[in-house]
Amino acid sequence: MIEQARQFRERFAQVQAEVGKVIVGQADAVEGVLTCLFVGGHVLLEGVPGLGKTLLVRTLAQVLDLKFSRVQFTPDLMPSDILGTNIITEQEGQRRFAFQAGPIFAQILLADEINRATPKTQSALLEAMQEHSVTIAGINHKLEEPFFVLATQNPIEQEGTYPLPEAQLDRFFFKILVPFCTRDDLNLILDRTTRNEWPKPEKIMDGTEILKWQALIREVIVAPPVQDYAIRLLLASHPGNEFAPAVTNRYIRCGASPRGVQALTLASKVQALLTGRFNVSFGDIRRAYLPALRHRILLNFEAQAENIAPDTVLAQIIQDVPETEGK
Repeated sequence: MIEQARQFRERFAQVQAEVGKVIVGQADAVEGVLTCLFVGGHVLLEGVPGLGKTLLVRTLAQVLDLKFSRVQFTPDLMPSDILGTNIITEQEGQRRFAFQAGPIFAQILLADEINRATPKTQSALLEAMQEHSVTIAGINHKLEEPFFVLATQNPIEQEGTYPLPEAQLDRFFFKILVPFCTRDDLNLILDRTTRNEWPKPEKIMDGTEILKWQALIREVIVAPPVQDYAIRLLLASHPGNEFAPAVTNRYIRCGASPRGVQALTLASKVQALLTGRFNVSFGDIRRAYLPALRHRILLNFEAQAENIAPDTVLAQIIQDVPETEGK
């Protein structure tokens, strides 16, 4: 196990470095996306235009040697444009229906500006994200493993957009906020994009190896007190719960679902491996808390009126909930 953990850290670092040849800065965002990929989760990337969200997904597909497909979400996009449809074909004088697969039949699907499509079209992803399959005309089609959805959205331009419903948001393992570039990052970006110095990433890993690491991550040990800490942090996001601090009761309308603690635990296992341990610590849980739950809580009107962000509320919950009960 120790040797496997060491190999995982090395391979993770290799993929991270290869992506870093193209993506300037954004180390935390890259690590978060890779964490989701190695546990089989989907990612929602949120940031203003021009920060490299789409480029990050494209680069990742190249480095991982996976089938890549991109869908530009627009208001007139229909579910069949994503899933596929049955078409009439003629063979030997006979007409019959044949299934024409849509772009979702890939291993990495980039749902670009996902909040620009209508809720009807957004819901076309629900079955694929949860069950890794698509049902068309009563026939179930399995998607090739590993399968990941990486979606992007712009947080500042709300005109002509449709907020993602809670059921859709809950299927994303992480919501990663992509920050603006630093001064040094902008200098490096200009050097690469205005001087013909844009590097080309090499293939580092394939789907078979990713599935192997996914199995290893699930073998990482979580001690009962650490698991209980993760559970209490989730319950603390529910107003009226016995573990809910004052900030929860004041600002949260609805807490996170059980998927939240599943994401929290799996992401913590990755953090443990990356720091050379085969057991999850309390610190691993805290590190994964914000990206795992920030999109799974609903703030009430008071929080919205005071312009309180989900991260602000969750950060206070982490401070108020002790590592062990009774402290």
